[in-house]
Amino acid sequence: MFKKQRAIIAGLFVAIILVTGSCKSSYEKLKESNDRAKQYQQAIKFYNKKDYSRALELFELLTPKYRGHGEAEELFFYYAYANYYLKDYTSARYHFKNFADMYPASNRSEECRYMSAYCYYLDSPNPTLDQENTTKAIETLQLFINLYPKSERSVEAGKLIQNLRDKLETKAYLASKLYFDMGDYLSAVMSFNNALRDYPDTKYGEEMEYLIVNAQYMYAKNSAEYRQEDRFTQTITFADQFNEKFPESKYKGDVADFRKNSERGIENAKRVLAALAAEGKLAKKIAKDSTRSTGQQQSITDKQNQKSPQ
Repeated sequence: MFKKQRAIIAGLFVAIILVTGSCKSSYEKLKESNDRAKQYQQAIKFYNKKDYSRALELFELLTPKYRGHGEAEELFFYYAYANYYLKDYTSARYHFKNFADMYPASNRSEECRYMSAYCYYLDSPNPTLDQENTTKAIETLQLFINLYPKSERSVEAGKLIQNLRDKLETKAYLASKLYFDMGDYLSAVMSFNNALRDYPDTKYGEEMEYLIVNAQYMYAKNSAEYRQEDRFTQTITFADQFNEKFPESKYKGDVADFRKNSERGIENAKRVLAALAAEGKLAKKIAKDSTRSTGQQQSITDKQNQKSPQ
């Protein structure tokens, strides 16, 4: 009996192989045939069954054969969507745009222009990465709105643009925060100010303005005494601006401390400089600090030159 069961199982296994091989063979034969009408019909069947991989293979065979024929419009439309459903957004956006350019009078042209922009949106990376596709997505979505201002899709395009701008804001915030976390306080101040200039209504506004006060204070504190007065004074200016904008901020106490410590820093720097001047050491100290700063800058420049391509 055991042998009989083994024979049955083996027979079923052979049958499955034959059936599978037969299906594959018929598909391969279809791909190799010159019956483009049959290929077209089968491609649409695969597409409707959501078998986008096999549909796409047939579409790729058919597009050069149907170029210039009446069926080409529908074929190119499905071709773009097959790429889209397979999540190949780079290819999909190209083919959607290509369709809209080739068939501007088609009732599918608006949809394809929107989908081309939407594929850029889907290809937009997380805020820690390069945002080239984010910028292109904003440009193509805005172009769609300009071309179809009364379209319902333009409303959705506007929402997508806002999402992308939020992402760029986050990118600017994270890049500036990285300078701060690394202790490069001057770069942090400059970067935060640039971000606030580019995104004046950003949700990170209060935190970034607080971090500007913090970073400027740390920059002044770590400076040579003869530079501290100006830099602590700038900290006080930033603190006053912050208090004017955010009188009830949760950072109010910290900002008050930075301001008070900056006033003390100015007084201390003046005492130190006065003592050095009295001893005749101030000019030497300034010259020594200037030489050290120049050497550090030259070191940075040398490293940059070493990394530059020849």
